[in-house]
Amino acid sequence: MKLEVIWASFYTDLKSFARSRATLFWTLLFPVMLILMFGAIFSGFGETEYELVVVDFDNSTLSETFVNILNDTPVIKTDVKTINNDEILQYIKDNNIKRLVVIPQGFEQSVGMAAMDSSTVANISFYFDQSEQQSNSIVRSVVSSVVINLNMNISGGKDIIKINDIETISGEFGFIDFFLPGMIGFTIMQTCIYGSLERNTKFKKDGILRKLLTTPVTRSEWIFSKMLFQLVLSFISAGLIIVIGVVVYKMTININIWMILIIIGTNFLFTGMGMLISRFVKDEESAGMAGGVVTFPMMFLAGTFFALEQMPVFLQIIARFLPLFYVNEGLRASMIYLKTDDAIFYTVIVLVFAAFFFISGLILTKWKED
Repeated sequence: MKLEVIWASFYTDLKSFARSRATLFWTLLFPVMLILMFGAIFSGFGETEYELVVVDFDNSTLSETFVNILNDTPVIKTDVKTINNDEILQYIKDNNIKRLVVIPQGFEQSVGMAAMDSSTVANISFYFDQSEQQSNSIVRSVVSSVVINLNMNISGGKDIIKINDIETISGEFGFIDFFLPGMIGFTIMQTCIYGSLERNTKFKKDGILRKLLTTPVTRSEWIFSKMLFQLVLSFISAGLIIVIGVVVYKMTININIWMILIIIGTNFLFTGMGMLISRFVKDEESAGMAGGVVTFPMMFLAGTFFALEQMPVFLQIIARFLPLFYVNEGLRASMIYLKTDDAIFYTVIVLVFAAFFFISGLILTKWKED
């Protein structure tokens, strides 16, 4: 065994590794990105706060104490509102409230009576959006803990204060209902960005784009033909995911104009983004690395796999600058939760993003190698 041969081969591999930007990215930078993102999301850094709307009809010392204890917990931020009792459900619907606690009139008096009479109970009502299972289970457990502590202090543990749970969305929504629309948005993003990147960089490197200048085909005709192909792929992938959801998970999927517009807008949005990225990369290796830099933060931060409320506040702010966030939320509102106002709102934002990125990509795409 010759050491010089081993060293020469090792040194050659080392130089090849150092020269490959894509290899450097996937080997070194990508794991660092994952650690930083998941560390920020799931660690205690930037503690997550969940907003809880409170309607206090009692305005007593005990009800104020209850609200203050809730507000002092590290994960709850209370927002006390004044609403008529018969307008609560409409207020929840109009303002897209995820969770709300109602302290009834006479609450303090009922607690006093319940402490002496075992047949009397003081109820508080917890309204919750069933589509937000994970975050609402956290808030519900905190409210329950506060109630248990109050019961312990007032009556030594006797259940004189109880929680009345009220769902504000009909039907049962599980994680798959949240996850499937996010997977449609994520899949279209991946397909469009990487498809556009691979095609444009390869054609540019091989001189195909430059040769197209000598043909009767215009740049707009060529780009829109590729867009049509990407659009067909987007609907095929979305259709396949929907079929799996319906057949395997027995989901109820609502096909409507807003869902279709969002898918079309998403296709133009991320194809345009891929065109923009390809304008600034020279080869396919660099294109893959650049695509990863753009897609992976959106994959984890835009609410594809878990709700934004599980993330620290600063990451929630960042997520609202990411186009995929509006795609995911729009698909959920239109396909699953049937929130028409939200679906229209997110559709408009997606179409604005789509117009910006596609027109920018169209303007900057050149048929010659710099």
